[in-house]
Amino acid sequence: MSRTAHQREVAGAGLSVWAITAAEYAAFVRAQPSVSFLQTPAWGRVKTEWRSEYLGWFDGGQLAGAGLVLHRPVPRLDRYTLAYLPQGPVIDWSGEIEAWLDPLAVYLKAHGAFAIRLGPPVRTAVWSAAQVKEGIADPRRKRLTDMASLTDDPVGVHVTTQLRHAGWLPQSPEDGFGAGQPQFTYEMPLAGRSEDDVLRGMNQQWRRNIKKAAKEGVEVTVGDVTAGEDLKAFHDLYVHTAERDRFTPRPLHYFATMFAEMSAEAPERIKLYQARHQGELVAATILVRVGGHAWYLYGASSTAKREVRGSNACQWAMIRDALAAGCDLYDLRGITPTLDADDPHVGLIQFKVGTGGQAVRYAGEWDLPLRPMVYRAFDLYMRRRGR
Repeated sequence: MSRTAHQREVAGAGLSVWAITAAEYAAFVRAQPSVSFLQTPAWGRVKTEWRSEYLGWFDGGQLAGAGLVLHRPVPRLDRYTLAYLPQGPVIDWSGEIEAWLDPLAVYLKAHGAFAIRLGPPVRTAVWSAAQVKEGIADPRRKRLTDMASLTDDPVGVHVTTQLRHAGWLPQSPEDGFGAGQPQFTYEMPLAGRSEDDVLRGMNQQWRRNIKKAAKEGVEVTVGDVTAGEDLKAFHDLYVHTAERDRFTPRPLHYFATMFAEMSAEAPERIKLYQARHQGELVAATILVRVGGHAWYLYGASSTAKREVRGSNACQWAMIRDALAAGCDLYDLRGITPTLDADDPHVGLIQFKVGTGGQAVRYAGEWDLPLRPMVYRAFDLYMRRRGR
C-alpha cells in the first residue's frame, strides 16, 4: 500500500509513521524555529558509517513531526539495526509521548530495528552559575544533583516519567558522558542581551583573559576550509590537543565531510575560528548554528603560548557572532556533573562556568528494545568493547 493510501485509511486513527524524502524532511526542519544540528539532513551525510533514514509523523495527511534516524547494524547480524535518533525526533514532547513513539516502534521493528535509541531535546533541571560556583566551593557537594536545581522543567519531568512507564531504558552514565550525546551541558542564554551584558555576566578571570588576548595582539579570523589548508592546520592542532589531554581524535576526513555537507545545506551553518599570535596558530574552534541555537562543537589549543589566551579569544569571537546572528542560546556542550575539587573533570565545568550562563541537565538517551534477545547480545558486545 502506498503512503498516501495508508494515510487515507488511518485518517482519524491517530498518528502514523512513514519514510519521507530528504526534500520533505529538509522543508520540515527549515520551518522549525530551531532543531539540533544532529537532526539536520546534513548530519545523516556526515555519519557515513551509519545508514540514514528520514521519517515523518502524519496526522491524516498532514506532516506533524519528523526525525533523522541513523541505523547501526549488529555485528554478524547485519539484517538488524540499532535505530538512533540523536537529540530527536522533532515532535511535540509536551503531549502524550506514547502517541508519538508507539507508531515509531511499529515502523522501525517492521523495518529490521532490534532497538530504538533516542535523546529527547528537553531539559529536566537547570543550575545557575552562582549555584555551580557555590557547589564547587562546598566540600559536601560532590555533584550537581546534590543541589536543588534553579528550575525543574515540567516538560522534561513529564517526558522521563512517561518513557520509564512505557518500558524505555535510560542510558546516560553517572559521569554524564557515554557513547552518545552528553546529558549535562553548559549554556549561555543570549536573548535580549548585548555584548556588554554578556561580558558583565562573565567572571573576572574570563574578562581578564579576553582583554589579555587583545593586548597580546591575538587575532581571530574565520578560516577558509575550501582550500583545505586552514582545516589541516586546525586538525594538526586538534591532534596535538588530543595527545596532551588524552582523548582519541577524529580523522581529518571526518571534519572535511562535516564542513562540506553542513556548508552545502546552509552557508552559515558551520565556521572554523582560528586564533593566531604573531602569525602562529595558538587556538582553533568550530561553531555550528541552526536557527537561534549556536554550538561550540570542537576546540584545540597549543601547549605553548597558553598565556596569550587564544582559546578565550576564539570563544569571545564565536559568542559575538552568535549575538550578531540573533541567536537565543550559545551552547558550550557537554560537562560532567562533578563538583568534586579532586575530580580531574571538574576543570571542564570550572572553565565553562566562567562565561556565566547555566548548567543544564537534559532527559538523556533512552533505549526501547524491540527484539530483546538481539538487544542483549548487542549490549554485551558494546560492554566488551567499552562502547
